[in-house]
Amino acid sequence: MSDRQVIGLLPAGGQAKRISPLPLSKELYPVGFQDFGEPNNWRPKVVCQYLLEKMQLAGINQAYFILRPGKWDIPEYFRDGAMLSMSLGYLIMGLPYGVPFTLDQAYPFVRDAIIALGFPDILFQPKDAFVKVLARQQGTQADVVLGLFPTDQPEKAGMVDFNDTGRVQQIIEKPRQSDLRYMWGIAVWTPAFTQFLHEYLIPLKANPNLPQLSEVPIGDVIQAAIKRGFHVQAEVFADGTYLDIGTPNDLVRAVRQFSHEAF
Repeated sequence: MSDRQVIGLLPAGGQAKRISPLPLSKELYPVGFQDFGEPNNWRPKVVCQYLLEKMQLAGINQAYFILRPGKWDIPEYFRDGAMLSMSLGYLIMGLPYGVPFTLDQAYPFVRDAIIALGFPDILFQPKDAFVKVLARQQGTQADVVLGLFPTDQPEKAGMVDFNDTGRVQQIIEKPRQSDLRYMWGIAVWTPAFTQFLHEYLIPLKANPNLPQLSEVPIGDVIQAAIKRGFHVQAEVFADGTYLDIGTPNDLVRAVRQFSHEAF
């Protein structure tokens, strides 16, 4: 493994409008249960804990949530991370124009680290996804490695075109139709891409028309890096699953699936 520290980033800036009203941040929605080691002592397990556990399995013991102001229930719940034997910190998002702006709030704190990106309202498999993505980054020395999952809903995802060696050639954001089979759902990247992301946003932040523009997808920034010559690799999880609890139908699916698996 690299000598650089690996730090997890969890952007939690969404407003959960599609499943509102909610009594809590969607990242803390209880989905399934966890066993506390005693007979019949099951307790609720919140959505983003699944992501944190997958990071921890890969040896990632430090992570930052990047919060929208008002989502104070997340630090109140996880506190310093001791419940997961992790060190957790909390940053406040600035400009509300998409994930790249949210992630850039962590720049002063993580600029020299390997970054592991996961979305805290997503449930995915396999459990060792970050283990494999980090291993591919180490083996290929890629600037960015994307974890890919099969999907039949390209209109909701960043679809990825890659060659036989796993090198990513193009990312297409939410096409209405696509022959591509895989979307990206998690990522790992080096300080080179962290710096590229930071510099990519500088002219956008200076644009007086920014509030009228559409949100900038992080996939667009990765695509811009590819055009600049960055080495982006794909780790394909052909049998993987990826479920976004941010829509009513998928939230129902998640609650049913994970509640059943506990018993």
